[in-house]
Amino acid sequence: MPGLFVSFEGGEACGKTTQVARLIRKLESLGHQVFSIREPGSTQAGEAIRNLLLHSDQGISLTPAAELLLFGASRAQLVEEVIRPGLKAGKIVVADRFTDSTTVYQGIARGLELKFIRELEEFVCAGLRPAITFLLDLDLETIRNRRLRRVRPVIGPDRIEELPLEFHRKVREGYLQLAGECPERIKVIDAARSVDEVEAAIWKEINAILGR
Repeated sequence: MPGLFVSFEGGEACGKTTQVARLIRKLESLGHQVFSIREPGSTQAGEAIRNLLLHSDQGISLTPAAELLLFGASRAQLVEEVIRPGLKAGKIVVADRFTDSTTVYQGIARGLELKFIRELEEFVCAGLRPAITFLLDLDLETIRNRRLRRVRPVIGPDRIEELPLEFHRKVREGYLQLAGECPERIKVIDAARSVDEVEAAIWKEINAILGR
């Protein structure tokens, strides 16, 4: 497909939202057609699933298996309704999380079977994956400090953010493991640096792709 698919990954408070917004502004200033998506979400069905997974009382008792399948349902709708049409139209799609999040959060951190997760990914995405993924890596102490300083919306922290620190340690280790397995696609960015330095590191990689 003629477009470009870029994803951002990382643990809580790593700065994904900020860097997604900065990258989109830069790309648009250069005349590119760009839009952002978030997972779960970015479709009507996906936003309803997001609320169930992260914010509603009804989602508190979800089992890891139910959580996995709901993420998959949201992604299936997103791929067909938004991502594939955008890429076919030659646009740049910037995703705040994609399949790597499922592999790490539900697979490595939750302990669900990775083989099944990969089969589910293939069923939902049929080979679609980002051309480049930015893993914003942050140590647990910095994550904790940023979460304490973060200005929260009225709804407060989501269900996954409130999980114990040990869970988030597994998340970080899982992401680094995945980056070691896919070094050509997943670029590890030190997210402890300043916002401007992180943006510059991301732009260097994107500019190399656009200049090919």
